[in-house]
Amino acid sequence: MRLINRHPGRLAGRALAATPFIAMVALYLIASAIRHAANPADKLLPSISQMAAAMNIMAFTQDMATGDYLMLTDTLASLQRLLEGLAISVGISFIIGISVGMIPYLRRLFVPFISAFSMVPPLAILPILFIIAGIGETAKVTLIVIGTAPFIVRDLIMRVEEMPQAQLIKAQTLGASSWQIGLRVVVPQMLPRLIDSLRLSLGPAWIYLISAEAIAAQNGLGYRIFLVRRYFAMDIIIPYVIWITLLAFLFDLALRHLQRRVFPWFAGAKAQ
Repeated sequence: MRLINRHPGRLAGRALAATPFIAMVALYLIASAIRHAANPADKLLPSISQMAAAMNIMAFTQDMATGDYLMLTDTLASLQRLLEGLAISVGISFIIGISVGMIPYLRRLFVPFISAFSMVPPLAILPILFIIAGIGETAKVTLIVIGTAPFIVRDLIMRVEEMPQAQLIKAQTLGASSWQIGLRVVVPQMLPRLIDSLRLSLGPAWIYLISAEAIAAQNGLGYRIFLVRRYFAMDIIIPYVIWITLLAFLFDLALRHLQRRVFPWFAGAKAQ
């Protein structure tokens, strides 16, 4: 049997999926042990016990100045900014993407502009946002919207254009108006695809959030990472990076579960 036709079983698949993670942890532990053997005061690759002690302080010990649990405060602040930005981005993108994808006049009018605007590096306009909107929450949320909305819009436009024309023709034959075609034919098929676009936008959204927090914030995961870097506190930075990665993974997992639960027909179509 050809290699491309061989599929691992359930246990083998789980073992294969876990192998890269186990290998990465093992390599880190070996490198950390080697560096600490040469220099017990090494800060570049902290040991597991050092990171655990640092996280005990950040996550489970109240800050003497504010009385807050810093990791919890940072997480809640970052999640609020992220969710606000993505919610606005999804709302704007869904309306624009479907409208432009359906109506030829709107495609002619907006697609070149959207394509050009999507090429603007969002981080390059961050200083402009800070000048216009200040260094408060508005600029951070706006950066997430600017960074993710154009991608979601372009993806939805392409998905609408890829819809079988036979569906649209049948709907028109049955007397459906453009408004009815949009609500009853296009929107139901675009909702699961919107979730796919949102999943692909999670990574960039975190990048824009961390970048904005690193430059101008009083709390947040990105703020804390760039605050402690001046002390070479890798025992805090590495767990924070792992925590951000875990949060992003859980978001992606939740969106996949939502898509399978609400749109089972879409998951079945993709599996074929």
